[in-house]
Amino acid sequence: MNIPFMAGPIWNALSDPRTMGWSPADQITWMVIETTWEGTQRGMLEFLFGAGLLVTAAKAMEPDGPVAVADLYIRRNLWLLLFGLFDIFCLLWPGDILHIYALCALALFPFRRLSVRWLIPLGLSFAAFGLVFGAIQYHGRSATQTAYHSAMAKQQAHQPLTKEEAKAVQEWRKIEQRIAGKDPTIEKEAKKEAEARASRSMADYAGWMIGAYLTILGKGELLGGVLEAFPAMLLGMALWKLGFIQGRRSTREYLLVLLLAYGFGMGARYIGCVERLAFMPQPKTIWLTDEFARLAVSLGHLAAINLLVRGSLSGRVVGVFGPAGQMAFTLYFMEQIAGLWIMFSPIGLDLPGGQGWAHLALQATIVIAVLLVFANVWMRVFASGPLEWLWRSLSYWERQPFRRVAPAAG
Repeated sequence: MNIPFMAGPIWNALSDPRTMGWSPADQITWMVIETTWEGTQRGMLEFLFGAGLLVTAAKAMEPDGPVAVADLYIRRNLWLLLFGLFDIFCLLWPGDILHIYALCALALFPFRRLSVRWLIPLGLSFAAFGLVFGAIQYHGRSATQTAYHSAMAKQQAHQPLTKEEAKAVQEWRKIEQRIAGKDPTIEKEAKKEAEARASRSMADYAGWMIGAYLTILGKGELLGGVLEAFPAMLLGMALWKLGFIQGRRSTREYLLVLLLAYGFGMGARYIGCVERLAFMPQPKTIWLTDEFARLAVSLGHLAAINLLVRGSLSGRVVGVFGPAGQMAFTLYFMEQIAGLWIMFSPIGLDLPGGQGWAHLALQATIVIAVLLVFANVWMRVFASGPLEWLWRSLSYWERQPFRRVAPAAG
């Protein structure tokens, strides 16, 4: 999901996906990513952050619980915030999520004692807001569409337009331009990015990447990220209290959740993709269903994982992917280094951007495979990933075990 934005052009990828390459393979790749994966890795991580609070604060579930637990939790997330800022300003990743999750986690602690009947509605609050806002947007765009078609009919009949109809035509064509990536702001930012990447200067490249984050910040995306992540973390707390994340529900329940969550979530997202593929300003149902669908598919992924580890292949699955999970924090940073400093950096391979969604997805798959092998080799020798070790040592403010201790001879 991240590699198109590492390769660039970032603003083109955000506006018109066709600018990244639009062969049949690219179209299929884009649709598969948008339907099954986009935003769901964040969703699962948000669920796990909420669950992680309950694991960390297990000894502080009563009002008179030990202060040391809260102290550790707060210190841990303050360090996470610093790691996130390092990711943005040193590794040059404007799409960092760590600082967003750290800010959310710092506000999450007082909610640890809420019951499931409160956590679920609070966790769905952002999705509900999106539904209401999307309905308003849908109604407004429908009115504009009706006025536009009425105006076109009048123009063909050589009849004068009312002020409202003329305004609707102007607004409709402005949206058409934006969908096609011809918005003046997008064109300006895309030009700056192209110049920074073409300069082959690391200073220009770094300056643009940091500037991209500041532009995103100025557009209110940090607040949007917090509003998305915090409610999902509350849902994660509810899922932990229900035993869903830990695998304590029945196989039948997981299968039912998988079918319902995937059915609604992927169905809504597929319809949204079809609507977007028209590349027209018509009203779109995904405006109403977007966040509910993201949460649903994320929940479906959790159900699928729980079913997978119960099957006959569970040992192999855990054996292969378990080490990557144990050092996911390190791998997150290694992905940034691979994409931003080795593959697409002026001082690295300087691979061209806009290679097409399918080509970029293949490159990302290769990187993931290499990192998976690395994680399996590393975890045979060490007790944790290097950044997991550093984060834990800083949180506890004492050196933690790093190398695996060989079992004593019998």
